[in-house]
Amino acid sequence: MSRIILLDGGMGQELIRRSPDEPTPLWSARVMLDHPELVTQVHLENIQAGARVIIINAYSATRDRLDPAGLGDQFETLQRRACELALRARDQSGEDVTIAGCLSPLYWSYRPDLVRPVAETEPLYAEMAALQTPHVDLILCETMCAAEEGLGAVRGASSTGKPVWVAWTVDDADGTRLRSGETLAEANAALDGLPVAARLVNCSKPEAVDMAMPGLAALGGPVGAYANGFTEIAAPFEPGTTVERLSARKDLGPAAYADFAMGWVAQGATIVGGCCEVSPAHIAELARRLKAAGHEIVGAP
Repeated sequence: MSRIILLDGGMGQELIRRSPDEPTPLWSARVMLDHPELVTQVHLENIQAGARVIIINAYSATRDRLDPAGLGDQFETLQRRACELALRARDQSGEDVTIAGCLSPLYWSYRPDLVRPVAETEPLYAEMAALQTPHVDLILCETMCAAEEGLGAVRGASSTGKPVWVAWTVDDADGTRLRSGETLAEANAALDGLPVAARLVNCSKPEAVDMAMPGLAALGGPVGAYANGFTEIAAPFEPGTTVERLSARKDLGPAAYADFAMGWVAQGATIVGGCCEVSPAHIAELARRLKAAGHEIVGAP
């Protein structure tokens, strides 16, 4: 059958469940200061479940999120710590695991109206990528909701010479379009000439990913998906909102999620995993299903 790259599950919601503290707008970054061992444990459980690519916990460790909270002086520390905690989990596991860096939306997620010009974002992304590069195997630009957002991130990541992946978040009602309204083809056309090693869809409903996959596969090259388990992303998702506002679906247990992901593989995806509300238990079931179907689970080349 196929060689399938299996990603980890979501980090942020797992940390909320495990941390004794109340969620803050800084989300998973604050935990790395107060309870770093929880981050390592989630990484380790995903590896033990079968994931062979884990994404560093740097999603909310950006200057735009840290500065308003008075933690701007912790930016470089948190970027490096996110890498160190992932590497620690890999070492503890004894497995051959790929470490993916993380370039996330600046300022806030799911808000194409807040996306800044590429000339402004590219150097900010390049700064983050440079801090991560010594410790990671590839750079993942994830949850990009508009072509311009993805372009700034991919340009910044490309400055490192590491392989670059881009993951778009699509409209939950129309998975053929980004949350900006742009089609997947239009968004990816904006990256023409840039060294993108894989294209994915993430942090969207599994049903929206189903709609996205034919268009994504038509772009050629490695493609994949990792969906969320939220009931919806309430619009507009206001800056400063905590993830407590988002509720988990009751109908998306490990077996149901694996059904969706196996469907993406059938449509040509060679990279699958999970985003928010997708736990190590979901990844374990997906790994079991992939192996049962005769696929080989691998890390990123």
